Amino acid sequence: MNALVCTEPGKMEYKELEDPELKKGYAIVRIRKICICGTDLHAFEGTQPFFNYPRILGHELSGELVDFDDAPGFRKGESVTFLPYLNCGHCIACRAGRTNCCVSLRVCGVHMDGGMVDYFAIPSRLLVHGQDLDLTELALVEPLAIGAHGIRVGNIQEREFVLVMGAGPIGLSTIEFAGIRGAEVIVMDVNTHRLEFCKNILGVSHIIDAGKAHVTEQLMDITQGDMPSVVIDASGNLKAIHSGLNYLAHGGRYILIGLQKDILVFSHPEFHKRETTLMSSRNATREDFDYVMQSIQRGQINPKAFITNRVSFGEAAEGFPKWLSPSGKVIKVVIEKV
Repeated sequence: MNALVCTEPGKMEYKELEDPELKKGYAIVRIRKICICGTDLHAFEGTQPFFNYPRILGHELSGELVDFDDAPGFRKGESVTFLPYLNCGHCIACRAGRTNCCVSLRVCGVHMDGGMVDYFAIPSRLLVHGQDLDLTELALVEPLAIGAHGIRVGNIQEREFVLVMGAGPIGLSTIEFAGIRGAEVIVMDVNTHRLEFCKNILGVSHIIDAGKAHVTEQLMDITQGDMPSVVIDASGNLKAIHSGLNYLAHGGRYILIGLQKDILVFSHPEFHKRETTLMSSRNATREDFDYVMQSIQRGQINPKAFITNRVSFGEAAEGFPKWLSPSGKVIKVVIEKV
């Protein structure tokens, strides 16, 4: 089979590999749609934590179920997606149902080879029925579930002000699900194109250009002097993460969805005087996948609105440098396999 491999930072190569063989407890999926996320782009540029090369990228996937062992209720040929998080099932996190942060978690395309291939083998227990969503929608479930998980663990409430820093795909999903909860969403980014997308496509009323002055004053004005009770970083940008605490209301919650491999440093007095709750949000669970799919079915979210680029598998290797550039105005790329 054909595979697209990130052999080292800045270099993608097509290689021929053996088709996967069916193993006990596994399923084989013919990959049809692959969405590109920030993890893939950061891996390409060499800034992704938890990463070794060479690596086959790709964890936002959908396809056709080719064969399986021990997958009751599934049938060959049906459209599926799957949880790309291989958890151990017996550690303290798994026993508590928090499979997304398993002690020995392996994520497809990060800790192990991912889905930029013709055929992909995954434990059958991770399969997810298509539920009448099309293949593009199914490939977008995983990134949407990241945002949905952050909103769920952050216990976002109706009418509270939520500042989302970073309007990339994960930030956009976070914005959408905060809105579904009834929150008053504020979006901050330096990318004016993405801010306009939030305003015109997602209907966000409050947007802030982080590259301009007086951010605190703007937040004070929007929140009638209270400041946001929740600040969510979806950028993974170290400068943004360090500054986010200053934008948080007293008694507020600071949620880190974006990932940064460097050391985080906060002012203890600023952190302490707010009695701040600091949380991280990692990956997603089956509960989040189900919620996302129900939200799409109910028309509460249109994932296809995020798509700005569609390319064939053969065009994907040359696309990575372009997708990294802000001038390309890329929000979401879908690689389509015939």
